[in-house]
Parts: sequence; structure tokens; C-alpha cells
Amino acid sequence: MSILVDEHTRLLVQGITGREGLFHATQMQEYGTNIVAGTTPGKGGQVVLGKVPVFDTVAQAVLETGADTSVIYVPAGGAPDAILEAVDAGIGTIFCITEHIPVLDMLKVVAEVDARGVRLIGPNCPGATSPGKAKVGIIPGSIHLPGDVGLVSRSGTLTYEVVQALTDAGIGQSTCVGIGGDPIAGTNFTDVLTLFREDPETHAIVLMGEIGGDAEERAAAWKAEHMPDVPMVAFIAGRSAPPGRRMGHAGAIISGSGGTAEAKIAALEAAGIRVADTPSQIPGMLREAGYRA
Repeated sequence: MSILVDEHTRLLVQGITGREGLFHATQMQEYGTNIVAGTTPGKGGQVVLGKVPVFDTVAQAVLETGADTSVIYVPAGGAPDAILEAVDAGIGTIFCITEHIPVLDMLKVVAEVDARGVRLIGPNCPGATSPGKAKVGIIPGSIHLPGDVGLVSRSGTLTYEVVQALTDAGIGQSTCVGIGGDPIAGTNFTDVLTLFREDPETHAIVLMGEIGGDAEERAAAWKAEHMPDVPMVAFIAGRSAPPGRRMGHAGAIISGSGGTAEAKIAALEAAGIRVADTPSQIPGMLREAGYRA
């Protein structure tokens, strides 16, 4: 099994005729993802990628193709409305790749998404891949190996680096999820850990965190209570960041004594989660934690 996306996913690409949308839609389709529709207002009636119909609205796309998942490649000014349009059309899982969406806009969007019971991954996320089944977003498909290790990360680049390290070590992945590094996001570490707990084919977990906020600490506490026997390794990026300095993501900022790498590492280790000093250590530490492929 896998989480969030698989061979049964019926994917809608919002913004499919744009440069980024079409490029990544091509990559997703070549990987084997079932893209059933795309949307770009004013370009309804076109066909792209040989067989994918383009619609003016998400509602039309859902009605005619049965799309159940969407991925958004819409500029920041229109992305909040694109998310809400997908929610209104009945899409159950939404990936928002768009970055630089204003925080105040996302506060309103996330409140509505939560109220409607829709799962939003992102914004500013790389998406998710269930190796050998489907990939949604911008994660390179070639780096994956099917297996039973789940990976969740706030960083897109670190996601790629760790997936490659796992694959090189012969450790396959069940699903790799990038939740994004913005301060206001639809899905957090604990949400993804909950999904991995419910997946009988995920037998170990890698968590890639970074400075800022308390998401890693909350995930550590949840894991200790609900998944105490599942091997898990973590990495925290930004150990050398000075207080008050934002590093990379909008959410990666240390404020006072909170959000520091030291606090996160202490919480993870207190929960029995081993913390790597470098991403390259993760495959070996997984095995030391009891993981057996």
C-alpha cells in the first residue's frame, strides 16, 4: 500500500497549460501517474499530453473525469482561489506546489480546508511519490525505489537527497511526502505519521525537519505515544542558524528559545528517535534502529 497517491489516483493538474504545469505534468505522466484532466481558465477544450482534456473550471473537470486529487501550479496571486475552487468541486486531496503565497491568505484557506474535511499538502511543497505507483508534484521519479520506508520532510531538496541515499543503500520507500516549509500549511508531520501508522506496508519512517516552530517536537511526542516500536530516524536542518534569522523557508526562523535545532533534537531523542548529523547517515542509522528490509 501507500499513502496519499497510488495507481488509483485520478489526478487533475490546475494550471496545466502554463510552463511549469505542463513540464511537470509531462514528468508525472511519464512516471505512470493517471492524469485525467487539467484546468486553465479560458483554455477549455484543448487537449495536452496526447489525451488529457483541459477545462475552464475544476467543477467541469471533476464532473466529466471523476478527478479526486489535484496538484496546483498556479502563481501565488491565484493559488489561494485555486485551492478553494478545488475544495468546492469536491476534490479530496490537494497538493499546492506554489510558493510565496501570503500568510494571511493561507490562514483563511487552511481554515476553510479544515472545515470542509479536505486534505491540503503545502503550499510551497514538492508533492508526494509512492514509488512504482504514482508521483504528484516535482520530486524526481528516477531517485525512488519501491519499499517500506515512509519519508516526510519540510524541505524539498533534502527530500531528494535522502531518497537518493536510501535508494543507493538498497532501502526502498513506501511513500515520500514533502509537506513544505511555510509557517501556515495544510498538513503537518503528525498528520503524515498518522497515515503511515495506518499503512500496513510502511515499516519504518524518516523525518526531515528544520528549525522554526514546534512541529517536530509535536511529532516526536505523538510518535512516542502511538508508534513506539516503529524504527524512526530524523534529521534537523539549520543547526548553525543564528537566532532571529530566517533560513530558507518562511517557517524556518528561530524566535527566542523556541524552534532551535537543539530543542528539536532533544525532543526527538527523548521520544526514542535517533537523529542523524548528516543526511548520508540515515540509511545506516535506520538499520541500527532495528529496520530490516
